[in-house]
Parts: sequence; C-alpha cells; structure tokens
Amino acid sequence: MTTALAGRPAAPTRVDPLAALVDAGLEVPVLGGRRVRHVNLDLAASAPALADVAARVESLGPWYSSVHRGTGYPSELATELVEEARRTVAARLGARDDDVVVFTRNTTDALNLLATAVPGEVVVLDIEHHANLLPWRQRRLVVGAPTIAETLEALDRELGSRPAALVTVTGASNVTGEVLPIERIAALAHAHGARLAVDAAQLVPHRAIDLAASGADYLACSGHKAYAPYGAGVLVGRRDWLDVAPAYLAGGGAVSRVAADTVAWHPSPDRHEAGTPNVLGIAALALALDALAELETSAPGARDAHDAALTAQLAEGVAAIAGVRGVRGFADASQHVGIVTLELERGSVGLVAAALSAEHGVSVRAGRFCAHPFFDRIASRGNGLRASVGVGTSSDDVDRFLDALARLVAEGPGAEYVRTPDGWRPAADDRPHPSLLHG
Repeated sequence: MTTALAGRPAAPTRVDPLAALVDAGLEVPVLGGRRVRHVNLDLAASAPALADVAARVESLGPWYSSVHRGTGYPSELATELVEEARRTVAARLGARDDDVVVFTRNTTDALNLLATAVPGEVVVLDIEHHANLLPWRQRRLVVGAPTIAETLEALDRELGSRPAALVTVTGASNVTGEVLPIERIAALAHAHGARLAVDAAQLVPHRAIDLAASGADYLACSGHKAYAPYGAGVLVGRRDWLDVAPAYLAGGGAVSRVAADTVAWHPSPDRHEAGTPNVLGIAALALALDALAELETSAPGARDAHDAALTAQLAEGVAAIAGVRGVRGFADASQHVGIVTLELERGSVGLVAAALSAEHGVSVRAGRFCAHPFFDRIASRGNGLRASVGVGTSSDDVDRFLDALARLVAEGPGAEYVRTPDGWRPAADDRPHPSLLHG
C-alpha cells in the first residue's frame, strides 16, 4: 500500500506504548499462585480494543437500534452512525469516490464475498493466509521464490500464460511480517488486464493505507486485528462486479421488492448486507481507523518508528539466542511489520508457547498460522512460534518475552506438561479459570 513503507525513519532503541489498550496493566495468574503483568505478543491473531474505542462503544450502547427502516429516534441515530462509519472507513482507507464499502464480519468474510463476484480465474501466491487462498473457486497458484523480485517474475509469467480476472495478495505476511510492493503488483496485474485485491488484515494495524494511490482495486481487513474486536470487517473496492454478483446474504434489506416469483435486488452495498448489521462493531472499526490516523497526524512517523524499533528488538533478540532461528520468506524484503516468527533447533514450540504463558504470563502463538503452503516451503520444522507487536507494546514487553524464551530454550520448562487434543497444558495447573460470562 502507498504509505510510509519506504525509507522507514530511524527508530529509538527503547519505546513505550503509543496508545492505551483495554488490557493495559492486566494481571494474569501463573503457576505457583503468583500473578504477573500480562505481555500480549499475539496481536497478529487478534488485538484488544483501544481504550478510547471501547469507551466510545460503551457510550453508544443505549442508542443501539435497528437501522434504515425504523422511525424511532434511536433508529435514526443508528442509521446515521452506520452511514457515517461507512464514509469514515472509505476516507481512512483511501477509497476512490466511486468505490463501495461493504461491511462484513472479518477479512475472511470479505474475501469470501469478493470470491462470489469475480468473473473469471484468480491468481494467488502461495504465501497467503488461508482466508486469501481457500475462497477462490477458479484458483491458479503461483509458488513464491526466495526473493520478491523472482516471485513477481513468476507472477508475470503466469499472468502472461492466459488471462485472469483477479490477482489477490497479502499486504503483509502474517507469518513473517514481510511487506509486498503493492504498487508494483497492481501495475503488473493491470498490464495483463487483471484487477488486484489486497488482504490488508496485517497491514492496517501497522501502516496508513491509501487504496487509490496504491493502484489496488479491492481491499479487505478486520476490526479485530485493528484494535476494534467487535465483530466487523470490511471489503472496499470497485462496485461493478459487486453490483451484479449474487447477493452474498439473501434477506431483508438487500431487496427493493419481492413478489411470489421475482426479486429486485439493491445495488451494493445493500445488496450484500442483508439482515440487521453489527452497528456497534461497524462504529468501532471506524473509530479505530480514526484513532490510528490521529496517531499519524499528531506525531508523524511515530507509529512507523515504534513498529520498527520493536520489530528490530524482537529480531535481534531472537538471533542472539542459541538454538533459535528466525524464519524469513524473501531474502530481499526490505519492509516489515511487527511480526517475528522463529523455529527451535530442538524441542516443541507448542510446549515453549504453553510455558511462556503458564510460567511467565507471555502470550504468543505456535503453529503454521493458517498459512500452511508458505510455512511448509520456508520453514525447516513442522511448526513455528510467532511474536507480534502493536501500538500498545513496549520495549519492556519484548524484554520479558526474550528473557523468558532464552531461559526456556536453555533450561526447559520449570513444570511438567502434558500434550492434550488442545495442545500442551501444565500437568498440574493451579491457575484459576473464573467464568468471565457470569463473573
């Protein structure tokens, strides 16, 4: 995407959080009856809400109502809220004036919606998250090369072999954090008569986005990765395919008239937003994009510098631990977002991840990160361990992770663990598990 992706500014060696999340100061139990401050380095999977967004969503609760056809005052306000959020999302993601904004549940939902509208074959890279791999019914897979340059050459050859309607790529890998040159890929796709869609799930939390300037035709992202975990996502892009596609959801709100044997469907976005929308989730997504944009405005370059400093601290710290190696996809990748994945020379990353949580209060993720083809190609072992940072992360958080990781790799866990169908668990777990639903 066109943003501050080139020439990342020099980053300070130590950084504090840029913004407050609702989990700031959260304490979690660890084995032995102690409680410690939680370190959340699993933000690439799902991020807590920004504190200001959560407070604003709570204040909107009393005004919640159904939209578009209600005559009550709260219904009028809820309708205005959704449509204002639509305009905000369009502006914050750099949509063109004639682009359409369709609200969905998440990135996966948005890409599945787009898949119903593509009038032809789709070309994808093997680096994709499953959300941008599995929905495409007429899929042609391009296996990536050791460099981005070689991968784009392979993509060029594939597009030249026969026509395609769409190329779809990730903006930033959820495995390695490596950022793809979206402008170059858009130009390549257009030169072959194809459109470009971007899975921006990992890009939006870390970078400002300008869809129009990038040349991409469609963009999908999720609120839950962008500090608005209230169940809303979005597909933004050119309306012509979406206006003639079958309604993604068939139901009220998507139609102008229904008779016994005929249906007149609305154009987009109503065509694909049947039923009562997630009013509060949609508002939260818009509020979070506003808050991230305000960080750019109030302190230009600060978000990039913060992300760069923490990513460098993670990567350098991992490289300094014997028996651990980082995983990369492209030797020539020059831009990264705050994701570092590692492998162990010996032992189980799942066991280490469980011990990081149970003994140190540190959350990370172990596995193949719903990107099996990519991970299998670039990794030498079956699973990896991923640490990911965001605007609420500090250098102290990264230190806690690196210190705990080094100890676990050198000495092993301090407790016994058993492998269960749900993963590794302490054999004797004395951590309380209270019911959050009932208090």
